[in-house]
Amino acid sequence: MKNLMSGKNVVVMGVANDRSLAWGVARSLHAAGANLIFTYRKERSYRKISALLSQFDIPPLHVFSCDASDDDSIKNAFIEIKQKAGSIQGLVHSIAYAEKEDLKGEYIDTSREGYLLAQNISSYSLIAVAREAQKIMTDGGSIVTQTYIGAERFVENYHVMGAAKAALEANVKYLAENLGKYHIRVNAVSSGPIRTLSAKGTSGMNDLLRTIAEKAPLRRNVDQSEVGDATLFLLSPLSRGITGEVLHVDAGYHIR
Repeated sequence: MKNLMSGKNVVVMGVANDRSLAWGVARSLHAAGANLIFTYRKERSYRKISALLSQFDIPPLHVFSCDASDDDSIKNAFIEIKQKAGSIQGLVHSIAYAEKEDLKGEYIDTSREGYLLAQNISSYSLIAVAREAQKIMTDGGSIVTQTYIGAERFVENYHVMGAAKAALEANVKYLAENLGKYHIRVNAVSSGPIRTLSAKGTSGMNDLLRTIAEKAPLRRNVDQSEVGDATLFLLSPLSRGITGEVLHVDAGYHIR
């Protein structure tokens, strides 16, 4: 698997720190020989990415500024990516956000502003990013996003993010149809709960992890590297016949 992605340029969006799912994906891609391009939104994110790359001795092809909630910022970022890399073969979308107050209390009390914010950043951003990525995936490619079982059924305290992830999974199917004629595949990885920065906003995490360890067929939780390797698979030629799919990486918990 060392050279599985050799010569492939892959954009990774959403690294916040070393616990990020996107960072797990980046490490798997690096081990497989991919050329990595990172995006960040705020200067502090850039500093964290730079520190991680230095710590793990991962030389990036480049690191670009990109605000996934701003269409102009996305366009400019992919223009810069084209200038630096020429073309890309893969894109990792690992971006999600909701206000903390919209992840507690009663779902019926979700504000319009909070709902639209979660949809904009966590769901619509995939469409906006795919639109620009398609322009520089000149020989086809693969787009993979990250989702969660809260898109499929009720999960305590997930609230507005559940609705956003449900929309995200619908986007995967519609984009798969739209982009298939360009030989671009679109898939999602639905991972079990992992202690990421965004997961800190969801209360009851300890109880959820304990429940999954007790009830999942594998009787354990999954880790960042397993999500990274599954995402690598969907980005690689090994999954060349797969598109519009949601791949569960949750120790089998989704079947319960």
